[in-house]
Amino acid sequence: MSLDNALAKAAPIVLMGFDVDGVLTDGTLYFTSQGDEMKAFSSLDGHGIKMLGEAGIKLAIITGRKSKAVELRAANLGIDILLQGVENKREAMAALLAQHGLDFSQAGYMGDDVVDLPVLQACGFSASVADGHPLVQERVAYVASKGGGKGAVREVCELILRAQYKLDTVLAKWLR
Repeated sequence: MSLDNALAKAAPIVLMGFDVDGVLTDGTLYFTSQGDEMKAFSSLDGHGIKMLGEAGIKLAIITGRKSKAVELRAANLGIDILLQGVENKREAMAALLAQHGLDFSQAGYMGDDVVDLPVLQACGFSASVADGHPLVQERVAYVASKGGGKGAVREVCELILRAQYKLDTVLAKWLR
């Protein structure tokens, strides 16, 4: 899809959801010898998410796995909609949208694997990472130039802000 098409699809977004493994992280799963799970998150991605929140976009994480690390990261970023252990992300997004009085045309989602396709295809805006599954990449509105956990989320956040003519306003406090 073209950049213009992606910008047009991102313009009406009121709520943006993100997958975790492969999107907010590089997809690698780390376990300690005690069985605790660890994840590495990009600070660039985190700041992009914070900028979306500052611009008034509702933020959500919808992920199939459960992790204390994700819970802590969501709290750190001010993401108050955290749905973990979700088997059907499309149904979870539908319920979330109904709860907020929104429809799929006002929602975006960023995923990387085939399990994300139902929610990606339902949302008005969809994005993936440079190292996402090829079947996902060919079905989303935008594929980031960067990989999961490597700045792809930041790229998508800035694209949404640009589509809504909010990027300059959000960046202004640092560009004096």
